[in-house]
Amino acid sequence: MAQPLDDLLALEKKLSELLIILNDAETDDAWQQVASTAQVLANGLRDRDSAIDNHSVLGRTPLIKNLSALFTLALHGSTIPNSAYTSPILEILRVSANLCMDHDDNRTSLLDAGFPQTLVSLLEAYTNSIDPSSEWQPLPLSLPHLKVVRTALGVLLNASVGYDPVKVRLISLDAGSTLLKLSSAVYPPGAWLSLSSLDAEEWQIRCMLSAWVWRTLVELKEIKDESLQPLSAKDLPLLTLSLVAFTRPHTSTFSTLFPVHSEMLFDLLQADFDSLEESCTLIESLSLDVEDIRLSFANGFKNPSEHPIGSSLRSILDFLEKGEYPSLWANAPEDFDVSRKRKAFHMCKAALIKTVVEVAGEESAERSLWDESEETTGGEFVTRMVGWLKGYVSDMDAGRGAFFDRIDLATCASLSLGNLTRREKNASVLLSSPHSLASVLSSQHLLSPSTDIKVKHGVLGLLKHIAQAGPPGSDIHTILGKAGLIHSICDSGVWDERTDGMAEVLQVSAIGVVKHMCNTNVENTFSLVLSSTTKTPIPSSGLSLILALVKRADTITVKSEGTRVLVNVVKSLWSDDILGTPVTTMSSPIANGTVDSVALANKERKKKECMKAVLTMQCATALASLVGRSGQYPLLVNEGIVALTLLSTQKVGGKDSIVAIPTGPPFVLRAILAPLSFENPPPPSADPPSASTSVTTDGSSPTIATPSTRGRLPVPKTPLDTFIAVLKNVDNPVNFQPEVRINVCSLFIQVGRNASGDEYDKVKDTVRPVMERVLETLQDATGKEEMLGKAVKKVLDTWA
Repeated sequence: MAQPLDDLLALEKKLSELLIILNDAETDDAWQQVASTAQVLANGLRDRDSAIDNHSVLGRTPLIKNLSALFTLALHGSTIPNSAYTSPILEILRVSANLCMDHDDNRTSLLDAGFPQTLVSLLEAYTNSIDPSSEWQPLPLSLPHLKVVRTALGVLLNASVGYDPVKVRLISLDAGSTLLKLSSAVYPPGAWLSLSSLDAEEWQIRCMLSAWVWRTLVELKEIKDESLQPLSAKDLPLLTLSLVAFTRPHTSTFSTLFPVHSEMLFDLLQADFDSLEESCTLIESLSLDVEDIRLSFANGFKNPSEHPIGSSLRSILDFLEKGEYPSLWANAPEDFDVSRKRKAFHMCKAALIKTVVEVAGEESAERSLWDESEETTGGEFVTRMVGWLKGYVSDMDAGRGAFFDRIDLATCASLSLGNLTRREKNASVLLSSPHSLASVLSSQHLLSPSTDIKVKHGVLGLLKHIAQAGPPGSDIHTILGKAGLIHSICDSGVWDERTDGMAEVLQVSAIGVVKHMCNTNVENTFSLVLSSTTKTPIPSSGLSLILALVKRADTITVKSEGTRVLVNVVKSLWSDDILGTPVTTMSSPIANGTVDSVALANKERKKKECMKAVLTMQCATALASLVGRSGQYPLLVNEGIVALTLLSTQKVGGKDSIVAIPTGPPFVLRAILAPLSFENPPPPSADPPSASTSVTTDGSSPTIATPSTRGRLPVPKTPLDTFIAVLKNVDNPVNFQPEVRINVCSLFIQVGRNASGDEYDKVKDTVRPVMERVLETLQDATGKEEMLGKAVKKVLDTWA
C-alpha cells in the first residue's frame, strides 16, 4: 500500500531541517537521521498512489535541491565518499532514483540541480581508482561502496529512460565511456572463474551493476539525434573484453567455488553472456554507423603497440575462429535456456562478421589491412582470411577439422577479401604463391548447388572483384580459367531457374566474373560456350544458361549484363589472332621451333564449334535487344552494334569444315527487325542519371551519357528504331559520340555485303532517307564528324 502523502511531505520537511542543521554543524547523529529518514522516504516512493500523484507533489517541493545539497555535503570535498558516509549517500541516491522513475518533470528538476552531472563525476572517481596493470582482476570495492555505485547508476538509468534531455547531457559528459570502464572493472566477464573465494552478495551486486550499465548504454544509444554516440573508438578495447571470456582457452575453465547446480554459478554465467550479447550488438552498430570506428579497428590492427585500439580487431577474429560455448553450460538447469543462448551466441558471431566485413570495406582501411610492405602475402589480415578459406575447403575435403562446416568463417573471409581486392596488384597477390587461391575458389565446397547461399554470395563477390581488377587479356583471367573456374560456376546452379527471385545478386556477380574472364581470352570463351563438365543428363554450356536467364529475367540489370557476356564471347571468337593465343594444354603449339599441329587443329575445331553455337537466332536477338532497350546507355548500344557487326561478317557456311558454321547476316537482319518487348518501359519524362559519355570503358555497370536538354527518345518498337535514333542523334536523351554512329554505318555496310532479300530491302528502304538527311548535315563537317560523313556516304554507295 502506498504511503500517505502527508507522511511523505513530513519526511521531506525533516530532510530540509536536517540540511540546515548539518550546514551549521555536522554530527554523526544528524547523518544517521538523514540515512533513516531518506530510507523511509525512498521506500514510500517505490509505490504510486493511483489517487494522488505523490511524485509530482514532492517534485514541486525543495526536495530535489535538498537531496543534491546533502549529497555534496556528505562527500566533504572528496570525489569518493568516506566509508562512514556511504549509508546516507546510498539512501539519498535511492530517493533520487525513485523520484525520477517515469517522471519527466522530476527528471528535469534533477538535471537543473546538476545531479546527473554530479553522479557522473562520482563514477569517474571510482574508475580513476582502477589499477591499469590489474587486467581481468575485479576492482576491489567494499559492499557499501558497491551499493553506492550501483544506486548511482540506477539514478542515471531511471533519469534517462525515454528522456532525451538527460541523454544529451550524459553523452556530452562522455558518461557512456565512464560507465563501460566502470562495468569492465567491477565485473570483468569470466574473471570470477579465477578467484579463490567469492562473496555471494557482493557478486550479485556486481552482476546487477553490469546489467544496469548495459541497459543505460542501450538507452543512450536510442536518442533522436542519431549523430550523438554514447561510445567512441577509444571504448573498443572494453567492448571486446567480453569476447575473450568466450574464446579458447578461457571457455574450458571450471569453477571450484560452486556446486555444479548452484544458482549463483548460473547467475554469473548469465551476466557473462549478457555482456557478450550487448558488446557484440554495440560493436556491430558502431561499425555500421561510424566511419571513425571502422578506421580505428583497421589502424589498431596494423599498429597495436602505437594505437589505443590495440588488438581489438584481433580479439574479434580470435572470437570468430575460436569462440565457443562455456563448458559450464553443459550442466545448466532448464530455466537457463541453453538452446536460446546457443542461437544468440551464433547471432553474436554474425554481428561481428558484419563488423569485420564493414571494416574491410572502408576505403581508407585498405592501407592498414593490406600490408604493401609484404609483397607476397598482403600482410597478417589477408593471410588470416586466406587461411580461413583454405582451411574450410581442406577440412570439408577431409570431413573433419577445426574449419569443417565453418560456413561463417568462409563467408567472412570471402566478403572481407572481396572488399580489399579492387586493384590488379591485390588480385595478383591472392592468385600467386603462397596464397594461390584460384583452385580454392573453384572448389565444389564453395561453388556447387548445395553450397550455402551466404558462402556463394561472398565467393562470387570476391571472384567478381578479382576478375574485374585485371584488364582484358590479363594473366589473372588465365589463372582463373586454368583452375576450371568457369565450369565450377556453370555447375554451381547459380543460373538455374530455381534460383531466380532469391539470388539475383549472385546471378549478376557470376555473370560479372565470366564477362571479364571472356574478354579477349579465347580459352575461357571456349569453356563458357562449350558444354560444361557437369554429369547431368543434358549438359548445358555456361552461355546457354546465361541466355536462358536473360530471356526469363525481369530486371534490366540481368538482361543487359548477361548479354554483355555474349558481346565479349563474340569479340573473342572473331579476334584475328585467335590461333596465336596460348593453348592451355600440356603441350604448346610451338615447341622447340616446331608447330604442334594437333593443338592448333584442336583449337580451330573448338573455335568453329563455338562460332556455330553463337551464330543463332537466339544470340542475334539477344544482342539486338540489348541495343534496342539501351537507348540511354551509349556503351551498351555500342557493344551490341559491334557484336552484331562481327556476326554479320560470317558469310561462308563452312561446308568443307568438320564443323559447319551458319551464315550470320540473315540472323542479324531478322533480329534488328523483330518487335521489342519492355516489361518496364522507360518513362518518357524521366531524366537519366548523369555520368561519363565514354563508349570505350569496360566497366562493371552501364555508362550513361550526359542528358541533353532536348526531347525524349520514343520507346523503340524494334532495334532498328534505336539504330535510326543513334544515326540521327537528335531529340535524344543522350548524345551519341561519332564513333558509335560510325559503328552503325559499319554494321549496315557489313550486312550489305553479305545479305539480300525482303528483310534486307526493308532495312535499306527504312534507313536510306535517314542516312541522306544525316549526310546533308555533315557537308562541312571536320574531324570525327567528317569521318562519320564518309561512313554514311559509304553505306549509301553500298546500297546504290
